Amino acid sequence: MPPARRFLSLLIALAAICGLVVPTAQARTDAGEVQTIWRLLDYVAVDYGGAVSNGAVTSTVEYAEMTEFSATVRKGIEALPVSPARARLVSEAGQLQTAIASKADPGKVAGQARGLAADLLAAYPVPLAPRNAPDPRRGAQVYLENCASCHGARGDGNGPQAKGLDPAPIDFTDAGRARKRSLFALYQVIGQGLEGTSMPSFAHLPSDDRWAVAAYAGGFAFRDVAAGRRVWNQTPAARELVPDLQAFTSLSPEVLGRGLGSEQADALTAYLRSDPQALTTASPATLAVARDKLAQSLAAYRKGNRSEAERLALSAYLDGFEPIEPILTTRDSALMAQIESAMSDYRVSIARGVPVDAVAGKAAAVETLFADAEAALSPDAASDASTFVGALTILLREGLEALLIIVAMIAFLRKAERPEVLPYVHGGWIAALTAGGATWAVATYAISISGANRELTEGFGSLFAAVVLVWVGIWMHGKSHAESWQRYIREAMGKALSRRSAWFLFGLAFLVVYREVFETILFFAALAAQGSRSAIAAGAGTAVVILAAIAWVMLRYSRVLPIGRFFAYSSSLIAILAVVLAGKGAGALQEAGLLGITPLAHFPRFPAMGIFPSLEPLLLQLLALAILWIGYRYNSRQHRRIETAPGR
Repeated sequence: MPPARRFLSLLIALAAICGLVVPTAQARTDAGEVQTIWRLLDYVAVDYGGAVSNGAVTSTVEYAEMTEFSATVRKGIEALPVSPARARLVSEAGQLQTAIASKADPGKVAGQARGLAADLLAAYPVPLAPRNAPDPRRGAQVYLENCASCHGARGDGNGPQAKGLDPAPIDFTDAGRARKRSLFALYQVIGQGLEGTSMPSFAHLPSDDRWAVAAYAGGFAFRDVAAGRRVWNQTPAARELVPDLQAFTSLSPEVLGRGLGSEQADALTAYLRSDPQALTTASPATLAVARDKLAQSLAAYRKGNRSEAERLALSAYLDGFEPIEPILTTRDSALMAQIESAMSDYRVSIARGVPVDAVAGKAAAVETLFADAEAALSPDAASDASTFVGALTILLREGLEALLIIVAMIAFLRKAERPEVLPYVHGGWIAALTAGGATWAVATYAISISGANRELTEGFGSLFAAVVLVWVGIWMHGKSHAESWQRYIREAMGKALSRRSAWFLFGLAFLVVYREVFETILFFAALAAQGSRSAIAAGAGTAVVILAAIAWVMLRYSRVLPIGRFFAYSSSLIAILAVVLAGKGAGALQEAGLLGITPLAHFPRFPAMGIFPSLEPLLLQLLALAILWIGYRYNSRQHRRIETAPGR
């Protein structure tokens, strides 16, 4: 490329980069200004009552702050980027200024400030929540290091440096004031400080630390954690009002009390601020979604809207039950299988158009099982022993399938004296573990994995692995005859496996391991949310030791096993795994609603073996068996033809 053109290309690239960076930087600035305005409005809504009463100023200092803050709010809104709503927001800010100037009733001013804050966020949306649930233990440490000297170790505003400060440090134990303040408001004050007071900015602290100390300080006025836990676990309305971190950080206890009552709101605030991780915990309350969708589905069916009833029934499973399936599996796998079967039966009944009363009876059966699930999922049902056993069995079950295939591949390469291809196999399973770690990070910090996505990943991954294993099983069976193996060795001797074959082994190793890692991540995330981490680590460690011992025994035994028997055993093992994965894949696609369900009465259900009481998984397994049988028969005829050939 000529220098002039290269230089021009460079300028264009730089211009493009600048075009991306400048708007991004501007967006961050605007978000910060909106958050500042929101904080000032929140402060006015909370503290104006301490400045004015019955039309008279009761605190000159605080009234001056209210006047200054309302003016700053109006100027800040006027400086925001052009928006169809900006003029209306400026008008509302002017009305707020007028109300404060006329010493209006505190309730009216608080309502105006709250309304303007809500309208501001509607016009200029900004995040009001952290990426992760705050850690109150970290918050306690940060508070003692930075806040206790003024606010006191107990949060009562009587720290050793509080004397002489005007205004005095906030008393976090004042429940009346604390009920009006959201965690986001506290977070904003911590980060930006408060002009006209001794409260400095702690913007130098990491964002996670500021959220953590906000949660800790915001909990001083609310202490009935046990009652709050009961509200959270037993009151569906609580989870509807606080469904996520956004609601948790932006709702004040006062606003929450309008939906739950003041006493329950205070208790719930105490619990959630002491343990924000509860917001990300799969718990019985998530069954409220399943129940709601189930009720809507039945109502739609009663009205004759079968397609809507089917859609809602599938949503009840994927959106309501699927999120708690991992933790329920570790607590009561039999009950989990019963619920899966009952919900599948309910969907099939709708699809077949059975009478309404019969469908209602099946819905009632599902409701009864949901009640049993809530009992199994209650915090009281958890124990270190059950968590240990859950972690152990999950990792053993999910890891054994992948281990058997990987060990068979390694043993084959050793038998074939092809050590140069081993790095591809090891690279495949190591890459799968790395990808699994990335999946965990993305699912934890960026997005949530929906029930449908989980089932589709498992379904398609299982079916693809089954197809590959059918081919591998037939190939290995073809080499189980000594003469066939010797001929293969003569043809391959002196040259390495092709690059395509090596990458095929890499891909197979990656696929079979990542599929199991994906499932294990979901199960362990559920365990971590409700169980002891030390028990999880002990269970997982024990499973790793057992899997390592199995791998060592298999590899050691394969070295001394005659080549014919090695391939015969390996081909049989891989054939079994192919049939199992075919059934699992079909079952997962049925649960995702992508494959129909034709129930088989009195047919056994063994999900670990890919056996489900429906026709579709069974047909797919029979197809896999048929292909394997044809391949093995063909191999056997070839062996006999070689043995009976003239000249042998």
